[in-house]
Amino acid sequence: MADRRNAEELGAHVIAAWDRIERWLHAHAPASAALLRPAAGDADIAAAEAAMGVVLPPALAAWYRLHDGIEEDGAADVAGILPSGKTMLPLGVLIEEYRMHTKDWEREAGILPFARTPGDTWSGWYVDARDGEPSYGNLGTWAVDLGDDPYPSSYGWPVADWLGEMAAALEEGRCLRHPDGTADRHDWPVLTATGGLTWVDPRDPRLFPKGGIVLDGPRPSP
Repeated sequence: MADRRNAEELGAHVIAAWDRIERWLHAHAPASAALLRPAAGDADIAAAEAAMGVVLPPALAAWYRLHDGIEEDGAADVAGILPSGKTMLPLGVLIEEYRMHTKDWEREAGILPFARTPGDTWSGWYVDARDGEPSYGNLGTWAVDLGDDPYPSSYGWPVADWLGEMAAALEEGRCLRHPDGTADRHDWPVLTATGGLTWVDPRDPRLFPKGGIVLDGPRPSP
């Protein structure tokens, strides 16, 4: 179902979840924490919305008010902070990505591709900004060759709740769990040898970073 909680409630949920994530990053993955960009201001968000002709759903807007994405240039080995090893795009890059999807690829308007694999444009996460749709405010995946699909079910996952589950997975040292409780063993947090965080399927040696450490339980405080 569409995420229809009011903006104040969603903002509080996002702030609380991201605070847990960021504290964990500073304690256990400082190289990734160092890539967090400063907050986007209301004027920055309004300008991005005007450029795309789309209003950001409240949870996504609240997230950008904490950090305007993540620096990814030259840091592909430590920038995959989000599940599936994706990077949250700065607003300026989101605008470019959105224009490419809607104009060059002729994808549907209102699907905001806010995250992608660092240094790549092959696949990523989106948030549904089509007000009135059942999946409004929810998470989905996009890919060059597969199109846009809600994640993980027919309507997707509210972004604020997804961030809360991400925080819990990091704190407990486990893979993500879908809203129905299903374990997503393709998305397990891994610490890189360079002090960063990524999320991979540890069963696939092609994806596992050299010298990486799979989280298997809570990490001790430094």
